[in-house]
Amino acid sequence: MPEQIEIRRAAVEDAKTIARVLYESFIEFKALYTNGGFAATALGSEQASERISEGPVWIASRSAIVVGTVAAMVKGDSVYVRGMAVLPAARGSGAGTALMGEVETWAARENIAHLFLSTTPFLHSAIRLYEQLGFRRKPGTRDLFGTPLFTMEKNIALSVRQIG
Repeated sequence: MPEQIEIRRAAVEDAKTIARVLYESFIEFKALYTNGGFAATALGSEQASERISEGPVWIASRSAIVVGTVAAMVKGDSVYVRGMAVLPAARGSGAGTALMGEVETWAARENIAHLFLSTTPFLHSAIRLYEQLGFRRKPGTRDLFGTPLFTMEKNIALSVRQIG
């Protein structure tokens, strides 16, 4: 039986671990990024700490070892999903799905029904995950310090809150 994935909200003390997970998750793709694009994706500890102050960040653990992370930030009437990463050894474990589910649950609690994210065309497994979770690619592209990006979005149903 596979180990259970546990999700918890990250704290500032987790910044170094988040930076490590981002780096280890994207290093195999480094040659496909520009130097600036990779640096903006695989954040250092200081940038990870700043991100925690900008909105919720979650980490996924399996057997008490952090295997993934994701962050969210409110932008207007939407939630921007960013910094989604799962260590190569944990891909397929359900960590990515669990992390994205946590973002969706948080957005619904905040009464925000629109999610969007940016990804690169070479992150095929991530794109498949996002599509399986209901994200759809928007037309057009842009770049992150010369690395190509496109946007994916999803509308979620907001649950009715119970009063009392």
